[in-house]
Amino acid sequence: MNTSIQQQDSIDVLAKKGTCIEFFSAYQDMDVERMLSLCEPDSTIAFVPLGQNYSGKIHEVGKAVWEALMDAFPNLDNTVKGQQYNESKDSVTCQVVIFGKQEKEFAGLAPKGNSFDSEHIFIFRFNEEGKISDLIITWDHESFVSQLSK
Repeated sequence: MNTSIQQQDSIDVLAKKGTCIEFFSAYQDMDVERMLSLCEPDSTIAFVPLGQNYSGKIHEVGKAVWEALMDAFPNLDNTVKGQQYNESKDSVTCQVVIFGKQEKEFAGLAPKGNSFDSEHIFIFRFNEEGKISDLIITWDHESFVSQLSK
């Protein structure tokens, strides 16, 4: 019986990791609605380097940031480099490289035709139904700005 409990945990972890991959697949397709469909209605987000004004409801703050990014970087893409399940926090941490060429103004940065290539850390937490309940994103924002400002 103990084996089936361990197996159930493994299936649960695999399902959570699969949801993360589906999230990044939707991100690649620039399908914000599909990204949001993986999140519970009251889920929260924090874009850590951008401060408190970029924390809040994922269906509001997250949606606005992703739509602005996708508009400014029409070839925006990502590559998932790794996933790690944290049992004590019941979370999945994804190491992701995000890249694209800026074509329009974004967050006060005028387009200079430059591209960026930036490693991001996404930490996903889930509700009991397997929907994303909390998402924390961090990256080297100084490097991001520097790449676009040269």
